Amino acid sequence: MPAPTPLRFLESRLSELARRPAAPYHVPGRWVSPSPDSPNPVAVHPAEFYASVIRRVLRRPPAPLAPPPPNSGPGDWGRTAVAYNMLVRYAAAFDHNLDGAVSPLPRPDGWRETGTFLKAIALLPHIRSLGCNVIHLLPVTSIGQDGNKGDMGSAFAIQDPYAIDPHLAEPALGVGPDAEFAAFSEAAHRLGIRIVVEFVFRTAAKDAAWAGTHPEWFYWIRADVPDRASPSDPSETAYGAPPFTPDELRAIYDAVGAGRFDSLLPPHQTYRDFFTAPPDPSTVHLENGAWRGTAPDPRTGEPVSVRVPGAFCDWGPDSTQPPWTDVTYLRLYDHPDFNYIAYNTVRMYDSRLAAPENEVTPLWNKIANVLPHYQRRFGIDGVMVDMGHALPAPLKRQILEQARAVNPDFALWAEEFNISPELRDTGCNVCVGPFMQTVRNPQHFRDWLRWLHTAGVPVPFMAMAENHNTPRAVHWPGGAAYALAAQTLGAFLPGVPYLHNGVELAEPVPVNTGFDFTDDETASWPPSRLPLFSAAALDWLKPDSDTLVPALRRLHAVRLRLLPLLADNSPGTIIPLETANPSISGFIRQQPGSDLAVAVLANNDRLHTQPLTLPHPRARRNLLSPADTPLPDTLSPAQVVAYRL
Repeated sequence: MPAPTPLRFLESRLSELARRPAAPYHVPGRWVSPSPDSPNPVAVHPAEFYASVIRRVLRRPPAPLAPPPPNSGPGDWGRTAVAYNMLVRYAAAFDHNLDGAVSPLPRPDGWRETGTFLKAIALLPHIRSLGCNVIHLLPVTSIGQDGNKGDMGSAFAIQDPYAIDPHLAEPALGVGPDAEFAAFSEAAHRLGIRIVVEFVFRTAAKDAAWAGTHPEWFYWIRADVPDRASPSDPSETAYGAPPFTPDELRAIYDAVGAGRFDSLLPPHQTYRDFFTAPPDPSTVHLENGAWRGTAPDPRTGEPVSVRVPGAFCDWGPDSTQPPWTDVTYLRLYDHPDFNYIAYNTVRMYDSRLAAPENEVTPLWNKIANVLPHYQRRFGIDGVMVDMGHALPAPLKRQILEQARAVNPDFALWAEEFNISPELRDTGCNVCVGPFMQTVRNPQHFRDWLRWLHTAGVPVPFMAMAENHNTPRAVHWPGGAAYALAAQTLGAFLPGVPYLHNGVELAEPVPVNTGFDFTDDETASWPPSRLPLFSAAALDWLKPDSDTLVPALRRLHAVRLRLLPLLADNSPGTIIPLETANPSISGFIRQQPGSDLAVAVLANNDRLHTQPLTLPHPRARRNLLSPADTPLPDTLSPAQVVAYRL
């Protein structure tokens, strides 16, 4: 008799637990049904509820996964994707006992309030109802403790890339995070949803498991060197990003700009003397949760206590980003003259360092085997590589080659903001791209559309109003109307419509303060208030009238009907469109030789209604309205309309 699938195994375990009494437990109405009569909390027996969710998934005939467009390459199914970005710990969280807080610890009965893969299975019908056929998971690996922030730590502080975060499993089930993740992946695939998992291969948690067994894969500094209090502190007696004089900064930027990587200025000797050779593995041990070892002092040769240093922004050398206290850089190359962390060893590699004979081959092989492990164990369909720009090109090729040896259609998504044919040549299928920042500025967006008209879109970009590192879309003028406008404009372009978890609920709380925040805003959102670091939940109890859910469902249904046109990334298929009212502009999507064409117009005034004089008088119906109602004479703030030509 064949072994049960992960889903059936989980359903069997839940059925056993359902026979036992349970403490009061509530779930949002949206978890019970994607179109609930009320989103209010519903009292359930946790094991019976999740077992019933799995049974419903198993009863449905498996849905097909989105196919790639004609004449596409490996992993190009992203061109027909609508993606939902999920931080599992946050998106699948809920205040199940209704006490007004989400606890970072399991309840006494072993059920968590923070998100788990089991609870994420209950979200799949909601996500599918939005038209999404890909889920992009932020890192799901185990999280380090040394230097972490908030009450749970950042998912990007990866303690072991081969181990799933135990917080993503329900202790009450007792099956562990691997079993729950495998069941989640199976459930998603049965519903026609592919899984893309994000990894950071350039950094690791400061207390990463590998440091204990392979200290030579890490940088080490003398333990007596304190950390710098602030990135603006010019002191060279404490550790932080190495300081450079104005003349040195000019020389560095000139050399990098001209591609002279054989003449990059190193940090000052004082800074380089912080670093030691890796300690002997026999001396490495955990001390108060941090790795310590013993190595020779580079100044005296005497043995000294050493520690793993934190990381900082890889570029530029005068960045004022706060230090990354919970992660460190992996030591990808071994060269005695470059035994330090700086811009020229972790991003803009000095040509003398980045030579094949200096590659730390065992580490490269360990990194390159991560994706095959997740493909074989969990059936993931693609990877989002965070900080891929800082990986050596040969290592990136090795990572992708080994993943595509397992599955030739495996997709590579990348944290790259520029769209270029060169990016396509590296095997990239989807990139972050500039849409999110560009769409906020109407003039920049018009200019970008003109560029796309000529250049086309060699790599689909993430057409999103927000992500986990930015303010929520509702933060910007126009609020929810702007959020919907940005998502709508992106859905008609040859990118990947991309919903960051919570945008459909018009969620106001940011996940992290990485980009586009003022100093005052950053200060007002400490890690204790940010879901990237601390226990938190989305507001799942909003009624549809206060969300973007119905509008996004209509939008993505329209996109699906027009997909052959909208996914066409050829030059000339995006035609900028102006109207008699300078506040209203947009674009046309049209393929040469085809009778099908669609115009999209947006009110760029996010605060005032504007009159609409159609540039195509015979147009009659708004494709985005609930029942193809007539096009209006005015557009409300940030409103978008679309119609066939």
